[in-house]
Amino acid sequence: MAPYKVTIAYDGTEFKGFQRQRSARTVQCELENALKKLGWTERTITSAGRTDTGVHAEGQVIGFQLEWRHSTDDLMNALNKQLPVDIRVLQVRYAETDFHPRYSACMRRYRYQVYFAGVENPLLERFYWRVWPKPNLEIMNECSRLFVGRHDFRAYGKPPNSRSSSFRTVQVANWDLAEDGSKAMLRISADAFLYHMVRRIVNVLVRAGQGRISQTEVYESLERQLELPAGIAPAKGLILEEIIYK
Repeated sequence: MAPYKVTIAYDGTEFKGFQRQRSARTVQCELENALKKLGWTERTITSAGRTDTGVHAEGQVIGFQLEWRHSTDDLMNALNKQLPVDIRVLQVRYAETDFHPRYSACMRRYRYQVYFAGVENPLLERFYWRVWPKPNLEIMNECSRLFVGRHDFRAYGKPPNSRSSSFRTVQVANWDLAEDGSKAMLRISADAFLYHMVRRIVNVLVRAGQGRISQTEVYESLERQLELPAGIAPAKGLILEEIIYK
């Protein structure tokens, strides 16, 4: 029996999130069903995080133990043969005995994708949030810089439980604009994120870029936990990009 660290990607559109649920299609259920066909006997896999319904990933990390007599590449190929087309194993590595995908991580990186158009583009709708009118990207980046550092993010999400802190440390928060100006992408990295934190931040930044929320209000939401107008960006634009370990 050996411990494994496995990186996976998935299109979250048809899943009710990552975490196992009764009577619902989830990423965890599909992975565990595939592993059982290879002789896996544990009760549950571990993961770096639980993405919501409709959220995608290209760098999710899971952990499990398995009696496997072949190479890690053979294990990757065997799992991919058992998995549906909207999940793929990208990498399989042996792990340290004390490795845990969530607790061993030191940073998480997400990206959020938006496109600017007055009508839907069916080739983008699956992985982008359509935003109109087009916001001012310079204002969005000015506000994004306010999030960098350690702050109380209670106005932007909920901690895992009532005993957990709502303080998080953001290392990077920056918007990149496509050359033709039709799309933009927020890249944000932190030690950890609150529930719905990234999607709430994106919604606030877009509204600030449209002039519907002031930069002062964004600042006060972090310094004094001022409540901002309700709203959250759609799940479909969010991608778990990478889990970083020491």
